[in-house]
Amino acid sequence: MRQGEAMQLFKKTIDPIVALSIIALLDIFLFLVVGAWTVGGGETMITGLVAKLFMGDQIYRIPFWKFAFEPTPYYWKIYISLGMFFGAIVAAVGSKEFYWRVPRHLSEWIMITIGGLLMGIGIRLAFVCNVSTFFGLTPEMNLGGYLSVSGIIVGAWVGSLIYKRVMEA
Repeated sequence: MRQGEAMQLFKKTIDPIVALSIIALLDIFLFLVVGAWTVGGGETMITGLVAKLFMGDQIYRIPFWKFAFEPTPYYWKIYISLGMFFGAIVAAVGSKEFYWRVPRHLSEWIMITIGGLLMGIGIRLAFVCNVSTFFGLTPEMNLGGYLSVSGIIVGAWVGSLIYKRVMEA
């Protein structure tokens, strides 16, 4: 495959019906093999492992890491999260759309931090993962999935309005 053909592979969009059918089949496979996805488990475990790397056994002074999630590299959801991350990088590099963007203003850093914290709090309150909501709960006709998707859409819309207003000021 020539380089130009490889780039076209990543730039082409798949027909939505085909893409959703593939996602549905993968979702059924995952549900049958491992059950429903839960609260950002992979990302939470990665955070725990990084924290344990820096804090050592002091991490267990925080009850969450002792009772809810004990950091272990054998937690299977880590590898789903890493696979999505790796796939996104391969697609971005393959389509030559990968670049680093560093916020230039302190206000952007503050908004990014607040937005990330609100997403984390929202995920914990809804007791779902944003990825599993779209690909797991909603196709399963779960009311929690529809409520979460509604909250994500409203939150993204309000956040983008605030971001746009602050950046234009």
